Amino acid sequence: MMIPRISFALCWVMLGLVLMFLFTPIVIVVAVSFTESAVFSFPPQGFSLKWYYSIRNADGLLASAWLSAQVAFISTLISLVLGTLCAIAVVRRMVPGGDAIATFMASPLMIPGLVLGIAFLQSARLIGLNDAYATLLIAHIVLTMPFIMRTVLASLSMFDFSMVDAARMLGCSYPRALWRVLVPNILPGVMSGALFAFIASFDNYPISIFLVDVHTKTLPIQLLNQLEMSPDPTVAATSALLIMATIVALIVCDRLVGLKRMTTI
Repeated sequence: MMIPRISFALCWVMLGLVLMFLFTPIVIVVAVSFTESAVFSFPPQGFSLKWYYSIRNADGLLASAWLSAQVAFISTLISLVLGTLCAIAVVRRMVPGGDAIATFMASPLMIPGLVLGIAFLQSARLIGLNDAYATLLIAHIVLTMPFIMRTVLASLSMFDFSMVDAARMLGCSYPRALWRVLVPNILPGVMSGALFAFIASFDNYPISIFLVDVHTKTLPIQLLNQLEMSPDPTVAATSALLIMATIVALIVCDRLVGLKRMTTI
């Protein structure tokens, strides 16, 4: 009886250590964002919100955050349409070699980001695409597509398409049958894929670093530049706001769909 108890206690200890390892950097960043000191220091010295107010005056920080949000939203929206249609085509066997296509679509997640960034840069040069925004958007569509397609594929694998035919027999048009029968069943996969895709695009650095220019910088790149040029707790305050935004997004998804449904697709 002692061995199972020791094993059970050891598992809880290991879980606690892993959680501590994961969350300690986040706690430190949030704590440093409230310091009164002009340099990074932990434990924080005093309590102040001045670094949150300084975000408005930070050079290019708000503009880069808006650019990251815009690129992430547009790329996720486009990937949502294309990835869902592609997943339906693969599941319905509308195209030959569906399994190979599904594996190929996941390849951007397997290739190192630096390799993808260099590949996109060279491809843009070869076709004469010199606009940094357009190149960045195309690259992020390729980056976010696998998240959408894989989660929608997981949802469609448990969906019976005969339900759509039954809805049509009961008088629904084909688009209405898809909207009333198919969409509610794959919504957890769509929502979770969209959430992961948006976060992956917003936080991407290794691909974006090769595609931005002086006037087009995403938030991760701008934060790194600020750390190199004028490091202060403004970076920590920005990071704390991003952590807060992620928590809010998870809460909204929990209210709309349910995190349990999203994690059991």
